[in-house]
Amino acid sequence: MLDINKIYEARERIKDVIVNTPFSYAPYLSEMTSCEVYLKKENLQITGAFKIRGAYNKIASLTDAQRACGVVAASAGNHAQGVALSASKFKIRAVIVMPESTPLTKIDGVKYYGAEVILAGANYDEAYAYALTYGEENSLTFVHPFEDEEVMAGQGTLALDILDSCQDLDAVVIPVGGGGLIAGMATAIKSINPSIEVIGVSAKGAPAFKNSYELKKAVDSLSVRTIADGIAVRDTSEITLKYALESVDNIISVDDEEIASAILFLLEKQKLVVEGAGAASVAAILHNKLGHLRGKKVALVLSGGNMDVTLLSVIIEKGLLKSGRKMKVTVTLIDKPGSLMRFTELLKELNANIVHIAYDRTSISLDYGDANVTVHMETKGEAHQQEIKDVLKNEGYLRDN
Repeated sequence: MLDINKIYEARERIKDVIVNTPFSYAPYLSEMTSCEVYLKKENLQITGAFKIRGAYNKIASLTDAQRACGVVAASAGNHAQGVALSASKFKIRAVIVMPESTPLTKIDGVKYYGAEVILAGANYDEAYAYALTYGEENSLTFVHPFEDEEVMAGQGTLALDILDSCQDLDAVVIPVGGGGLIAGMATAIKSINPSIEVIGVSAKGAPAFKNSYELKKAVDSLSVRTIADGIAVRDTSEITLKYALESVDNIISVDDEEIASAILFLLEKQKLVVEGAGAASVAAILHNKLGHLRGKKVALVLSGGNMDVTLLSVIIEKGLLKSGRKMKVTVTLIDKPGSLMRFTELLKELNANIVHIAYDRTSISLDYGDANVTVHMETKGEAHQQEIKDVLKNEGYLRDN
């Protein structure tokens, strides 16, 4: 049974391994949202996410005989590194089963902590099934990412850290995927201060846990699709759902656009790299999903920071375009000396900073003697972009659609 005593026991087990990550007031975010906002920066935890808490507590709770045989887990993300590092602390064998499509950087990250990696299956579900079978055949203890009370107790220690830092919170907002984090944290919070509101945030593209919470029974999703891979869980655990129904006040959802804007906000305004799952709580408050908390003291959990750099670059680029700081225009010029120079001189006069030009004279849609020119430029906001468009129209470079 998961209770506050089990969570305190977990804290004692993991205290010399994990970091008590910063719990900081966020003035800019507070002003934007009319709340008193604090960020629990678990993205700065060892391995870059909260998962080490539950993984280490689970392994620490095993018998000596069980540990001697080793552990196995299925994961392509934060849980994999949490299990690998925890096993290395005990100097025991760890096998991590990852889908065959797992990026090399994630494989290397797990191997760095000394774990063996087996690539099996086209997706997580197939890797999970393989890991269960492999564990049974080799007498390895399976460490589930969330459907385990020792794992949940370890995750619940995060709530103890928050309440040690600030006892008079009105609400704590927590990302939700499989439910292990929110089950552990909510159990701890409600045991210590039942008046604190516990709110979960799921990805709209991974609605299983939210739907289950609302229906009060476990239901699964046919598929998941979200940039927040840390909470992209298809199936609902009856165990974590049980504890969520007992202690969680509400679960809301955010879409990928909202998550992406939160990632960019945290990078630009808070100087923090936070992955999609970790940014879900910030996305909720940024996009007015928590309006009832105005004027209240709120803690947002940033659950992890293991952000894929390729995805991050896309989010930054799209964010710059949406905020009016980058712009792309395509015009048709007469393909002769001086045409391009006159066009770029005009952009220079408009204080647009050209970063890339593509010149195409072979498109079948062009008349002979013409060329399409696509220009990518840095701009100073929407008003500046409108000024550029107006001038280009007046000069005949752009036409009204």
